[in-house]
Amino acid sequence: MIAREAKLLNGTKEQYQALDDAIRAAQFIRNKAVRYWMDNQGVGKADLYKLCKDLAAEFDFALKLNSAARQASAERAWAAISSFYKRCKKQQKKKGYPKFKKHCRSVEYKVSGWKLSDDCKIITFTDGFKIGSLSVFCNSSTREDLHQLKINRVRVVRKADGYYAQFCFDADRKEEGVYTGNVVGLDLGLKYFTKDQNDNAVIYPQFLRKSERRLKKAQKRLSKKFVLGKKPQSINYHKSRKRLGRVHLKITRQRKDWAIKQARCVVHSNDVIVYEDLKIANMVKNHHLAKSISDASWYQFTQWLEYYGKIWDKAVVAVSPNYTSQDCSHCGYRVKKSLSTRTHSCSNCGVKICRDTNAAINILNSGMKILGVKWQNSTSGQEESASKDGKHGEKTTNTIDGKLDIASGFL
Repeated sequence: MIAREAKLLNGTKEQYQALDDAIRAAQFIRNKAVRYWMDNQGVGKADLYKLCKDLAAEFDFALKLNSAARQASAERAWAAISSFYKRCKKQQKKKGYPKFKKHCRSVEYKVSGWKLSDDCKIITFTDGFKIGSLSVFCNSSTREDLHQLKINRVRVVRKADGYYAQFCFDADRKEEGVYTGNVVGLDLGLKYFTKDQNDNAVIYPQFLRKSERRLKKAQKRLSKKFVLGKKPQSINYHKSRKRLGRVHLKITRQRKDWAIKQARCVVHSNDVIVYEDLKIANMVKNHHLAKSISDASWYQFTQWLEYYGKIWDKAVVAVSPNYTSQDCSHCGYRVKKSLSTRTHSCSNCGVKICRDTNAAINILNSGMKILGVKWQNSTSGQEESASKDGKHGEKTTNTIDGKLDIASGFL
């Protein structure tokens, strides 16, 4: 499934209000489906489909929503229910019991309820809310997909800067990759976003930290316009709320753009990518580092690594991060160290290198063992942890025993 996004423009105030009504109707049906499952035992997906028909007969605003859109809302409820069942079978600690949606921002149509013009520049919604026609603004690649591929679903999403239509196509994206024979092990961190076994580091731009001043200013203006029990929510309050939302939306887009570009560059330049599978949910419990960890967006970066690895048929391996920073990459001796210690100094073999470089070598070794390929490294130790030679004074020499033959089916 491929998803493309386009902005909906040139609509009147009444049209956008009708889109909001459709979104609220979809939220209502989804919440009713969850309530019906709570009150009745043995409810299945087919029962939720029948409930949609009963809700349309009982409520006029539910009848206005397209029948396929009502079924899509019921499918959202069933997705939460089935995920809860799966976590219960696996006996996970957090079951994720289905909850009611209070602030839903999207409505999903299937193959009916909408129609694209011949030039794919105008979309017309044909359900009972009388939304009408809206202009579709997108890039050239999205326009080509709209002309060539079959659209399975259309999702209308409300964001801080307007309304967007997300088109879902029934197609698999596959591209011919460029194979270089290179392998890389990535250590994820805060001082360096990534650092590999060759001591190549990438610095994260810290988008949230750079935008904190604008965020605080927008949040302060918002808080002055509403006081619970004393000052009601005025038109200016909602204007300030949307202004604050646009600042957060820009940060989100900056993070996503950074993750896509970095992941694409890494996968394009290497045939084997090994990274550490961090438990971010546990790491953010440290309140001293939670903001920096969330701002780094490691999870999004690793998801795009997996995505581009599937597109170009390259090996992307996630390994456990346990003791990767403490075990010596040269002799395997475990050297315990705190987070403030940035240099790995082995008392057994005398190697002194950067902590993150040592972790990247261990990560790469673990990943190559999973793939069944032997990889050796030789690290030249030195008397001091910093010198004039090199960026941080470490010298690492990496060799690969044998060439990776891509054509023979290694990947």
